[in-house]
Amino acid sequence: MVTILRPLSLSELLDRTFFLYRKHFVLFVGIVALPELIVLAVQLIGATLRLQGSPISSIFISLIAALVNVLALTAAHAATVIAVSDVHMDRPTNIGSAFSAIKHRLLPILGILFCIDLGIGLGFILLLVPGIYLALTWALAVPVTVLEGTGLNGTANRSSLLTKDDKGRIFVVALLISILIWIAMLIVNVPLFILAAMTHAGNPAALAGWVTIFTSAGTFVSTSLVGPLMTIALTLLYFDNRVRKEGFDLQLMMATLQPAQAVPATAR
Repeated sequence: MVTILRPLSLSELLDRTFFLYRKHFVLFVGIVALPELIVLAVQLIGATLRLQGSPISSIFISLIAALVNVLALTAAHAATVIAVSDVHMDRPTNIGSAFSAIKHRLLPILGILFCIDLGIGLGFILLLVPGIYLALTWALAVPVTVLEGTGLNGTANRSSLLTKDDKGRIFVVALLISILIWIAMLIVNVPLFILAAMTHAGNPAALAGWVTIFTSAGTFVSTSLVGPLMTIALTLLYFDNRVRKEGFDLQLMMATLQPAQAVPATAR
């Protein structure tokens, strides 16, 4: 049965987030690190071409790296949602099964999340407040898309429904974890940037390439270490709001009493 399936307070939700992260550290870091390794490899190729004096090729590789990065982040977020769902619901899971669950749905998930992010981005461009409002309204788009298999309209509507009257709590959770993530990234990346600048200050032509190498390695480390935290928290918020608004805990209880009855919960 589920370890914790009841309405959680803000402190309990944060505690649960860090508890799952610590207990399943290798699982979550591995899920993020595997696709990020591909991104790192492409970035290092671009930096090497820059060091060899091939700017056009390095620019082309940089564009490829940006595309690969989007795919990697989407795969990592989606697989992390699967892993959190399995862990939270006391189901067995591992890195391979998490990626296997989303491998045939990666492009549709990517398309939906791109449209959601585009809408949020336009909101920020127009005015800051609409952008924040849309970001909070669609904050649960990733777990909704991954676990319920909804399309674009379904994802937007479901996330809007689940986040209704809970945007303040979501804002606090996202803000606290974002601050933690940025601090961790600064701790890792700033020393590497300084080291690259100091060791190659006398060679301006090579400086840009070495800065890219050092900072790419630092970004890989920091993203792998703290990248899962936001997705873990948002997935737990998804389950918590389903419990609060839809009696999801009672649905599972009834399913336990009547195993033949399907639960319209997660699409897994």
